[in-house]
Amino acid sequence: MKDFYIAHEDEIKAGKTTDVYFIRTRKILEEKGIHKKVFADISTTSLPKGWKWGVLAGVEEVAKLLEGHPVNVYSMPEGTIFHPYEPVMQIEGYYKEFGIFETALLGMLSQASGIATAALRVKIAAKFKPVYSFGIRHMHPAIAPMIDRSAFIGGCDGVSGVLGAEMIGEKPVGTMPHALILTVGDQVRAWKYFDEVMPENVPRVALVDTLYDEKLEALMAAEALGEKLAAVRLDTPSSRRGNFKRIVEEVRWELDLRGYEHVKIFLSGGLDEESLRELADVADAFGVGGSIASAKPVDFSLDIVEVEGKPLTKRGKLSGRKQVYRCENGHYHRVPAEKKLEKCPLCGARVEPLLKPLIENGEIVAELPKAREIREYVLEQAKKFGLTLD
Repeated sequence: MKDFYIAHEDEIKAGKTTDVYFIRTRKILEEKGIHKKVFADISTTSLPKGWKWGVLAGVEEVAKLLEGHPVNVYSMPEGTIFHPYEPVMQIEGYYKEFGIFETALLGMLSQASGIATAALRVKIAAKFKPVYSFGIRHMHPAIAPMIDRSAFIGGCDGVSGVLGAEMIGEKPVGTMPHALILTVGDQVRAWKYFDEVMPENVPRVALVDTLYDEKLEALMAAEALGEKLAAVRLDTPSSRRGNFKRIVEEVRWELDLRGYEHVKIFLSGGLDEESLRELADVADAFGVGGSIASAKPVDFSLDIVEVEGKPLTKRGKLSGRKQVYRCENGHYHRVPAEKKLEKCPLCGARVEPLLKPLIENGEIVAELPKAREIREYVLEQAKKFGLTLD
């Protein structure tokens, strides 16, 4: 018997995390000798909170899930900006060979894309200043690495999770908890102990809102650590904040007045894209938790659009194979697959097809880039196409 209510990799790959009606469907198809090849689109008709765009994530996991099965898969590269009604992935094969994986693959794409999209929105709200993902405590630890990876590729500059950072080839980032200061019993001693024990490559970021006023503790930290102090972190609870922006401005003023211009201001605690719009100009870096880690998933669905080579789908969907083209200026065009575009119908710029081979007859044929490469691709798109939060 398991100690934790989690699925292991072999159980996911065996289809045990599927919805039961997919098992029943496969049984019916097998017993009735129905062996039809289908073509399916994965897309969404809307995004959480009315967002206009999303960041595709989870592609690598889907590739590993379907590897070895007799299917062809076409996908937008992981990290690609997408919109509602655009297929982000397509699967071709005999339905009974891949149908039981619909639940798992949709979950992989939906949650990861929701987190990655939220991360990029936060990054944009912060005016591309450093943002770190501190939110794995809000979700089940079994998926902490997935959360960290999705947050990182969405634009976060680092993640706090030890295993999550390790799995994407990064170093975990973090400061110090209130627990350290309370256990030591004195802020100054806690800050000095941190400096004495931690290696030099760990930035000295002092938490300055545990017992006294933020301005006072910030000055105490600056006096205690001097040039070693990289930043002060304000994690002030909402019940004590009042006008948080004003508090931050006061801390900055007092530090500068006393010659501590080198000390950065790091904010955390309940931050989201709305609060960051207000705080981006007064702070230097941000630690963001639940608004990224527990972001609402993208409501992807898998829909058959072709059966035995003939266009066929359910009501409310568009039948037939499709391609999505994007031009150099960021215009997207969804067209029937047989319609080849070379130039953008809107601006005449060069276009490229976004749906590319990922798996051919069970073999992964596309490059699966590292998390840092995907992150760079995401940020490049955000800046090149001028993505906004409206």
